[in-house]
Amino acid sequence: MNCIILDLEWDSVYFKPEKRFINQILQIGAVKLDDRFDPVDSFEITVHSSLSNRVTGRFSNLTGITSEMMRAGLPLTEAVTAYSEWAGTDTVTMTWSDSDLYTIRENEEKLLPDGPKFAINKFLDLQRFVQGEMRQLGYTDTNQVSLAGAAEFFNIATADLPLHTAKADSLLCAALLKRCYDPERFTALIRDTADPLFYKRLRFKPYPISNLNDPAVDPKQLEFFCDVCGAKAKRLNKWRYRNRWFSARFACTNCDRRFFGRVSFKKTFDDVQVRRRICEIKPKGTTPQDEVQSVPETV
Repeated sequence: MNCIILDLEWDSVYFKPEKRFINQILQIGAVKLDDRFDPVDSFEITVHSSLSNRVTGRFSNLTGITSEMMRAGLPLTEAVTAYSEWAGTDTVTMTWSDSDLYTIRENEEKLLPDGPKFAINKFLDLQRFVQGEMRQLGYTDTNQVSLAGAAEFFNIATADLPLHTAKADSLLCAALLKRCYDPERFTALIRDTADPLFYKRLRFKPYPISNLNDPAVDPKQLEFFCDVCGAKAKRLNKWRYRNRWFSARFACTNCDRRFFGRVSFKKTFDDVQVRRRICEIKPKGTTPQDEVQSVPETV
């Protein structure tokens, strides 16, 4: 099985049929890796926009691709065909985050509805993998790490690479993969794009549930037990929803301890993520923001 690191550069272009802007692919870059994750072949094509004769200043400043360079490129149909022939089959395609996949699908659906498709069989989110390996080494930031930030963490020099060009970014991704590869954790993150649910899951946007009558809410998650004696607590007032949390006052039926019970529900494609907290009740005159968390609990 071959490994390919794919990187795209795209610009925001007005799409008249839907009266909105879309991200049109203007450069495709990739590298093929051997079994030691050393680059053995590369691919780079600039794409001629079918929607605009000019690139935005931001895109040009970031990538170095001018309007003249874009106009000299290949049509998207030819570029995707060339890439897919180069990529072949039986591959694991990696991108830095899954945002490139959103753009690929949008371009295939809006600009190539009856045309060629990108050859992507198995897929791995390289950003997710690399950040997981960074956490193994003590990295604690929960925000998504940038490609340059990951390179800095692993002391990989980038001075000679023209970052924000598709090929250069792919080469930097390859260097990161080689530096932090773990076969078990790597294999666990590979996904099959032929799975009918793959793109549905990719496009699903998790959202907070703000209605307790939502069928996804488990009523048992609204029950609270005293953090002192363990007895079941009785809710004293109606639930209030604020800042994505439901909150209500509770009293223990055994020791009469009073506290706030707080719970939040987040709907994902596969399930509902539930977070629960027991918070101290502050004296009168304070606001809910003044509540002091005493016993966090995540389900």
